[in-house]
Amino acid sequence: MVDALVRSIVLKRDEIDDPDAYPFSIPALHDLSELPLDPRVTFFVGENGSGKSTLVEAIAVAAGFNPEGGSRHVTVNTRASQSPLHRHVRLVRGTRKFRDGYFLRAESFFNVATHLDQMRHEPGGGGALAPYGGRSLHEQSHGESFISLIKNRFGPNGFFVLDEPEAALSLRGVLALMRRMHDLVAQGSQFVVSTHSPVLLGFPDATIYLLSDDGITRTTFDASDVVTLTRSFLENREQFLRHLLGDD
Repeated sequence: MVDALVRSIVLKRDEIDDPDAYPFSIPALHDLSELPLDPRVTFFVGENGSGKSTLVEAIAVAAGFNPEGGSRHVTVNTRASQSPLHRHVRLVRGTRKFRDGYFLRAESFFNVATHLDQMRHEPGGGGALAPYGGRSLHEQSHGESFISLIKNRFGPNGFFVLDEPEAALSLRGVLALMRRMHDLVAQGSQFVVSTHSPVLLGFPDATIYLLSDDGITRTTFDASDVVTLTRSFLENREQFLRHLLGDD
């Protein structure tokens, strides 16, 4: 198996002043020391507030990416809202160095698209949109802009951190993302992804971590809550809805 670009993340606990302060107070992060990453695809799953986005943000910033999303060369800073977790995270690199990379953050991708539009009007910035397909991301729907980014900007031997990328995608869009991930993994790329999508979670042979009040534990596709709940709804919709919407 090819060596990972990033083998693991280490939380430098000896540098933490108050282990009970945010974000270390998040149960999933409270006892974190070192977490291995899959050389291909690592997923983080869990309920809202479980710490998924906080953790992937810290990984992305520790890798040198802009906190609001983008590559190492994107410097947009609309609002400093990132947690301090990245200051206490160390990435254990593999023998290969990543030549490319990107942090796709669904909630702030609009800001990155605006930054790129501004860059193309600056002196020497005429090619700012070339790596994104040559068309303004604002001239596309949210989902179209995601797919344009993934198809045009993501490349081989890259380290890609995605925070809930399914937020703007249709089911076909999620499948297109999976196909692109498959192709890039075959070309030496590595993905770290937080997601609520049971479809995306079906990527073959990925490592899946569940973030919960019990910490961070490894799980499987079939055992993941998002998969079992979705399956239960699809297979027993009427019974499910009676239970959910019933008055008793």
